[in-house]
Amino acid sequence: MPVRAVVLDIGETVLDDTREWNAWADWIGVGRHTFSTVLGAVTASGRDNAETFQYFKPDFDVAAERQRREDAGNGERIDESDLYPDVRPALTQLRRNGLWIALAGNQTAKAGSLLRKLDLPVDAIATSAEWGVAKPDPAFFRHVIELAGVAPNELLYVGDHRDNDVVAGHAAGLWTALIRRGPWGHLWADDPTVLANADWVINSLNELPNLIART
Repeated sequence: MPVRAVVLDIGETVLDDTREWNAWADWIGVGRHTFSTVLGAVTASGRDNAETFQYFKPDFDVAAERQRREDAGNGERIDESDLYPDVRPALTQLRRNGLWIALAGNQTAKAGSLLRKLDLPVDAIATSAEWGVAKPDPAFFRHVIELAGVAPNELLYVGDHRDNDVVAGHAAGLWTALIRRGPWGHLWADDPTVLANADWVINSLNELPNLIART
């Protein structure tokens, strides 16, 4: 079946996460380069990026510290400068082509609110915190399918993460694309598991309109 709807992951697909990771490094008092190096090692080993904090503070509670950041006025921020340059042009073209478009990823409820204020050319925005379930849980993708209102084989999910986006999306019956962007996208672009589960591996969101037109 041809693709009728496209749902994009958020972090390192639509948003460049550099600002947020730097904010975390500053918050816990670790050099940004050091934090980035450890994050890369955690990524390369296939573990959840939240485990990065455990190397610096074994008892680190991400949720509690996130709230402390908010209370201190140093909380999560998202603005136009955090968007990758291809986001608005690609989303605009996809909508012109008659596709239904949404963003849905493992993010906080605040991230969802901040993204909605950017007035992106999308039909919906949702986060794992708002749904109460996170990728790669199959329930997350059931929410995605329900949100889009199309059959699974008419829905493309685009993300940068092998397990959370490509493998889990494929298992849910969706078309999938991995974007070679951010640490995960670059690490796994040529991974055999990705190649077995992704319909496409792309370098830019601007590739999507032509690819989808061929489905």
